[in-house]
Amino acid sequence: MDVTALATGTGSDELFDLAVAHPDATICISDPGETHERFESAFGSRVHFGPGAVTEVAATKDATVINAIVGVAGLPSSLSALYAGNRLCLANKESLIAGGPLLLEALEDGNGELIPVDSEHSAIWQCIVGEDSASVERLILTASGGPFRGRPSETFADISVAEALDHPTWSMGPRISIDSATLMNKAFEVVEAHYLFGIDYDNIEVVVHPESMIHSFVEFSDGVVKAEVGFPDMRKPIQYAITSPARVAIPKEPFSIVGSTMRFEEVDRDTFPCLDLGYDAGRMGGTATAVLNAADEAAVEAFLVGRIGFLDIARAVSHVLSQHDARTPTSVEDVMDADAEARMSAEQFIATLPTR
Repeated sequence: MDVTALATGTGSDELFDLAVAHPDATICISDPGETHERFESAFGSRVHFGPGAVTEVAATKDATVINAIVGVAGLPSSLSALYAGNRLCLANKESLIAGGPLLLEALEDGNGELIPVDSEHSAIWQCIVGEDSASVERLILTASGGPFRGRPSETFADISVAEALDHPTWSMGPRISIDSATLMNKAFEVVEAHYLFGIDYDNIEVVVHPESMIHSFVEFSDGVVKAEVGFPDMRKPIQYAITSPARVAIPKEPFSIVGSTMRFEEVDRDTFPCLDLGYDAGRMGGTATAVLNAADEAAVEAFLVGRIGFLDIARAVSHVLSQHDARTPTSVEDVMDADAEARMSAEQFIATLPTR
C-alpha cells in the first residue's frame, strides 16, 4: 500500500523524516508556525499549509484515510473522506461523538467505508463481519476500570493529577488518561458504538474487565456470544482497519491463555457518574453529545492545571448538559456552535467553584 499523503497539525521532526522517507507523498500541515520555511524549502510544491489543506487531502480519490486528529477539529476531514467515497479508518472519536448524524449522512451519500480503530469497536467490527446486522442483539464494551477501580469513593476528592494520569494498562495522552480515570472515555465509546453499529443505547452495556484481554463482546439473537481476545496491542486494530477484510501477518508474541485470570465486574455507577452522563447525552441526541465532549474537555483542562478537583469534572459536565437544548446538527458550523456554547457554559460553572 502506497503512502500518498501525510497530514499533521504542526511541522514536527517526525513529519519531516516521514516526508523524506515517502518522496511521492503530499505533505499537509495545518499550523506550521516557524517550520513553514523549513518544509517549503525542503519539499517545495509537495507541501501545503492550513486546515483546508488537511481536509482537502482527505478527499483524495480511492484512498484509505486514517484520521487520528485530536478533538472536534477532525470532523471536517472525516466528512471530506466519506463524501469522497473513501475508506475512513477512524481514530478521531470526536468525529462521531460531536458529529455522528453528519458522519452517517456522509457515509450514505458518498458510499464510502467507516471502519473503527479503537480497540473496543474494532473488536465488535471483527465479531460481526459476515453476520446479518439484524441478528446483533447486544453489545458489551469492556473497560479496564482505570486507576481508581476499587478505591473508596470518599477519597476521590483528594485525587491528584499524577494519580489520575497513571493508567494501569495503556500509555495515553493527558486528556484520554483523565477520561479513562473518570470512565468518560467509556461513555464516549458507548456513543460511538451507537452510531457505528446502529444499536440502541438500551442494548449497549459496559463491564469492567481489569486484564483488558477481551476487547468487547457481541451477543446475537440466537444467544451466541462472540468476543475478540488478545494482549492489549493497538497495532492490531490499526492494521485491521487498513487491510480489512484481509489479515496481514505482523511480528507478535504468540497468544496463550494458560495461567490467565479474567475478571468481570459491574461498573460502580455512583462512583463513576460520567458513564451515565454519556448515556444521557446519547439519548438526548443531536448536539447533546457534542456538548458532552466539549464540556468534558474544558473540565479536564481545568483539572489538569489544578483549578478544579477530580469530582468537579462530572459536576461541570452534568451542569452543562442540564442547560443544553439539544438540536439536530445540519452542518459542521452547528456542531462548532454547540461546542463553543458548551465550553463557555463549562467555564462559567467552573468559575463558581471554590479556588483550589
